[in-house]
Amino acid sequence: MADGPIIQASSQRALEEGMTFEGTLALIAEAGLAIPVVLFSYLNPLIAAGPQALERIADAGAHGVLVTDLPVGADPAREAWLGGGPLSFIRLVAPTTPSERMTEIRHHGSGFVYVIARMGVTGIRDDLPPELPDTIARLRTATTLPVCAGFGISTPQQAQGVARLADGVIVGSAVVRAAGGSVEEALSLIRGMRTAMDAR
Repeated sequence: MADGPIIQASSQRALEEGMTFEGTLALIAEAGLAIPVVLFSYLNPLIAAGPQALERIADAGAHGVLVTDLPVGADPAREAWLGGGPLSFIRLVAPTTPSERMTEIRHHGSGFVYVIARMGVTGIRDDLPPELPDTIARLRTATTLPVCAGFGISTPQQAQGVARLADGVIVGSAVVRAAGGSVEEALSLIRGMRTAMDAR
């Protein structure tokens, strides 16, 4: 729904290579990461995985879940299932989200809030959206949860700019594109972003 061409292509390739919900859990478990893992998903794969899906995700080693197509209030029963499970339930806020609606995050989310930095689909951009500081400022008046921002963050300089405003920086398409070249290319991009963020 909001995936740009890079993420769409990577998803299609993963499916063609046989990736499944079970395969995702196996990868998380095998990685055994010491840092928190958040599973990004659309709602349908979680429903298809059955009523114990959240417990299985937690058992694999993940710490949170972000459901990209479940707005606050859209399905109270599903929101209660996600919010009452063993995982942090990460919610999304867009630049167009009214301040009053942002306050609902306090009752329907945990872990952190993902700020969609710009309208449109995911992908690499040349600059940061001018409305991002206002969106984050409005959100901070509505919740005490940490704020992380993503959508279009593509360079170390952009990551540094977002890090001055938010508690975390989310990078998808740029890393996926770099990984298409090589793992080292992706790691180099991430290292460059980390260095720039630390220098802010």
